[in-house]
Amino acid sequence: MKYTQLGRTGLKVSRLVLGTMNFGPQTDEADSHAIMDAALDAGINYFDTANVYGWGENKGRTESIIGNWFTKGGERRDKVVLATKVYANMAADGAAWPNHDKLSAVNIRRAVDASLKRLQTDYIDVYQFHHIDRDTPFEEIWQAVDVLVQQGKILYVGSSNFPGYKIAQANEIAARRGGTIGLVSEQCLYNLYERRAEMEVIPAAQEYGLGVIPWSPLHGGLLGGVIKKEVEGGRRSSGRAAESLADPAVRAKIQAYEDLLDKHGLEPGEAALAWLLTRPGVTGPIVGPRTAQQLESALRASELELSEELLAGLDEIFPGPGPSPEAFAW
Repeated sequence: MKYTQLGRTGLKVSRLVLGTMNFGPQTDEADSHAIMDAALDAGINYFDTANVYGWGENKGRTESIIGNWFTKGGERRDKVVLATKVYANMAADGAAWPNHDKLSAVNIRRAVDASLKRLQTDYIDVYQFHHIDRDTPFEEIWQAVDVLVQQGKILYVGSSNFPGYKIAQANEIAARRGGTIGLVSEQCLYNLYERRAEMEVIPAAQEYGLGVIPWSPLHGGLLGGVIKKEVEGGRRSSGRAAESLADPAVRAKIQAYEDLLDKHGLEPGEAALAWLLTRPGVTGPIVGPRTAQQLESALRASELELSEELLAGLDEIFPGPGPSPEAFAW
């Protein structure tokens, strides 16, 4: 496994990030523990979760599964760079009591203590804001963060789903206040099919020294060989992939993508992950395996070297927006 610094920090993290969103809803606790053991054995040290994972009446379940895994010992907690998120309404019925969601100082304090309890640890390495909070000023957010850092409950802070201007705003206010290094990472939707992050989010992250952590690297399975699977096994796509393939133009694009990778003898999903590892500013994509086999595929992707010819072919099929501001200004 290869490692890199997380943004401008001294923290070393693996080029693949283990996403845990499926732990609980789709993967039971025993299998989840086996996947985490396999990931750690393979050198993946960056584990990502969120307080809301588990969903519905089981919100928090994923953090609890990870916490139970930590209690097995074997230096599991010490070896893991642990990232979780705050923002969500944690009420099982979806009706949040006032101040029980978003990024007020009150909720940040409450949420971090609840996550620490579920995770059965006394600190979180990277505490991430899951979404922007339009009602809470960054001065208040950073004041709450400063207290948590002083208490030793969190070490770094990251963002998720932030636009470029909010990354800039957050870090400029942090710099003016002093006492905090500001955001050190940004999780964003970014993959071959969805490249809008290249317009503003990734340039802002690079300018301010944030590591970029792409989520949904296969765009809901669309880049994972969906047409090939339909033909070979009669397996119909579902969710985001099915909705996208209903458009003939999208289906033609995905067919061209799969044909190109077949020509180069590569699996689509593995190539899509490998492509992200070539992108400027990317620390590592989040891979969310439901099974051990899916984890093995992701590990193979981390070792792939994509040729210039293939990279050019992928750009032809999925052209990016181009540099900012030229892409939208002239």
